[in-house]
Amino acid sequence: MAELTSVNVPPEQHVMVLGGQGWIGLVDQMGSEITVVNAARVSFGKFRQEMNERDVVLVKYLLENHHNTPLEHVVFTFLVHCPLFVRSQWHRHRTWSYNEISRRYTQEDLEFYVPPEIRQQSADNRQASLPAGGDFDQLHCREIIRQQNAAALAVYEDLLSRGVCREQARGVLPQNLMTTFWATVDLSNLLKFIELRASEHAQWEIREYAEAIKTLIKPSIPNIASVAGW
Repeated sequence: MAELTSVNVPPEQHVMVLGGQGWIGLVDQMGSEITVVNAARVSFGKFRQEMNERDVVLVKYLLENHHNTPLEHVVFTFLVHCPLFVRSQWHRHRTWSYNEISRRYTQEDLEFYVPPEIRQQSADNRQASLPAGGDFDQLHCREIIRQQNAAALAVYEDLLSRGVCREQARGVLPQNLMTTFWATVDLSNLLKFIELRASEHAQWEIREYAEAIKTLIKPSIPNIASVAGW
């Protein structure tokens, strides 16, 4: 399993998700709420070292009136370990910067996501799922997924043993293959990501990461988090 310790992320700066199969770590950060305040007041030539009550009011005003450019001076970098299908949803947010592990270069640490709970398809919403009914065979469905994972991995390893290049052999691996990537974003666009991906309308798996991000960044932006309703 890919490890956060490889980049020395302290325990308080990472969150396990997906029943312990995935995680997200806060690798780096530039700026804080006082950065937002100073950026907003630069036109007046003002600069502060610490937040006061007037600054808190200003932060609330900026958020409520969608004056977002001062937020762009605060930047976060995360290290994310998630299934490929979550990665695909994440990468639709094109204001982020990404660098990802490449299966062209390595075949180490291959692992696959098995949902801790299988959900059923909604009958009236193509993109929605529902908690499975009491008569739904959770164990059997999860075992089918495990078997498929093992079969795909066996085909992949067989192709490699026959001399097939990694960049082609990886094509047989399923969408629930776990991947790891760096992701950097400014606070303005991060808040937009959280609004969309922490919504009850988002898929449960990516909601797990959005909620984890709230936990990771809330200590450094407590007033913004309060206005956002976290």
